[in-house]
Amino acid sequence: MNFVSEILRAKGHEVLTTTPSTLVYDALKLMADKNVGALVVLEAGKVVGVFSERDYARKVILKGKSSRQLSVREIMSSEVVSVKPDHSIEECMEMMTHKRTRHLPVLEGGRLVGLISIGDVVKAVITEQGSTIKHLEDYITGPPGVSQISRGAKPIP
Repeated sequence: MNFVSEILRAKGHEVLTTTPSTLVYDALKLMADKNVGALVVLEAGKVVGVFSERDYARKVILKGKSSRQLSVREIMSSEVVSVKPDHSIEECMEMMTHKRTRHLPVLEGGRLVGLISIGDVVKAVITEQGSTIKHLEDYITGPPGVSQISRGAKPIP
């Protein structure tokens, strides 16, 4: 997997969303029910933020506020870093590192078509490395059942 589109093909395009006016408590409940770490925040069909567990931990709990009194708008990350399906995995890693984000909404023509996480990117890199290692092992050892000598290698005296 070298591109965002390949990650989405493997994991699917479903994205859990919320609105800015949703109570933080309700957004957290949805995240817990669906076992996800972030929700994309949509307003009038446009991405206006990302709400994550990190936002909750840093902006609610540590400030002594209540999740039943705050709206997502008050604590979401509104500086959204997004990617397109044709972005490379390497570009995503660079963005995530420099912008210190763990989730990237995927937009195509301004429309939300997916969400990738740092876990998705790491999984893609590991899969690609595994494929490269297998290819190199096959190249070195040759196809199963074919000896090095029958492939033209000279025996060591």
